[in-house]
Amino acid sequence: MSLLQAHGVSRDLGAAGTATRILEDIDLTVERGQFVALTGPSGSGKSTLLYLLGVLDRPTAGEVVLDGAATSRLSDDQRADLRNRKLGFVFQFHFLLPEFTAEENVLIPLLRQGLPESKGRARAREVLGTLGLEDKARRKPSQLSGGEQQRVSIARALGNRPEVLLADEPTGNLDSKNAENVFQIFQQLSSTGLTIVMVTHDVSLAQRTGRRVQLKDGRIVGDGF
Repeated sequence: MSLLQAHGVSRDLGAAGTATRILEDIDLTVERGQFVALTGPSGSGKSTLLYLLGVLDRPTAGEVVLDGAATSRLSDDQRADLRNRKLGFVFQFHFLLPEFTAEENVLIPLLRQGLPESKGRARAREVLGTLGLEDKARRKPSQLSGGEQQRVSIARALGNRPEVLLADEPTGNLDSKNAENVFQIFQQLSSTGLTIVMVTHDVSLAQRTGRRVQLKDGRIVGDGF
């Protein structure tokens, strides 16, 4: 069943008349439970497409549909609510709040979504535990390794039990050992049925996902399993 769709999506950057087209007429369907890698050279539009699929940006033309909901005409508040309920995000840099512990970094987004603190803390501890971080829950980011910091960011993304995990170069800032550890976490999450769309420059990782979508000059030039 289709969970995420882009229909004729284009994206321009810049003022009208001098804008640069970053994406051109993208059609993409992601089925529930798929693990999709978006690949291509720098400037090909991978991250732009991911941000559009994640309802973080609006297309210049076309439509993004998330779990049956067309998003282009939704208000900013409605789009934020949809993201909070359906999506989780992991980026190349962990963006953890340095003054808070690992547990608190996972907890804070849950509190913002209205979850009571007791339930939020329980959920934070649960998801940190699934990523092997139970003994690091009370440590601040500066007390964690790079790989551990990224695992906390994954835990934060999983806190709201998203239907889709969107990741932009999640291993790009890690050494090869930690990159492999993080990728194995994504594989494990995929095996539970979580839908994942991941931007990566690492072809060897992309080939280990269920589907590789290749972009060049803002267009899809390859799509295979």
